[in-house]
Amino acid sequence: QVQLVESGGGLAQAGGSLRLSCTVSGSIHSIVFLDWHRQAPGKQRELVASIVTDGSTNYADSVKGRFTISRDDAKNTLYLQMNSLKPGDTGAYYCAATTYGSGRVYWGQGTQVTVSS
Repeated sequence: QVQLVESGGGLAQAGGSLRLSCTVSGSIHSIVFLDWHRQAPGKQRELVASIVTDGSTNYADSVKGRFTISRDDAKNTLYLQMNSLKPGDTGAYYCAATTYGSGRVYWGQGTQVTVSS
C-alpha cells in the first residue's frame, strides 16, 4: 500500500508560480515512478509530468519549460514547481505512484489550482 497526500494548491495570477507537494508513505520501496496529473472541469485527467527512480523526467508538451517535477527521497516528498502559470493550467492536480510487479497505481486526493487572467 502507498499513501499520497498533496498540498500547495491555491489561487495564482497568470504569470505567477505555485509549488505543489506530495508526501508519500507506505511501501515506498515498491514505487517505480511518480507522476503529477491534472483534470480541468469537463475534461479528462491528463498526465503533466513523471519522474522515474533513476531521476529521469518527462513532461507534457503544454508544460515543458514551465513546470519542473522533482523528488526529495529524504523527505519522501514529490514536488511540482509551476512557473509562468496560465489560465489553462487550472484544474485539480493529483500525484500518483505506480508500483513494480502488478503495476498498481495509487492516487492522492488532489489539490486545486486556479489561475486567473
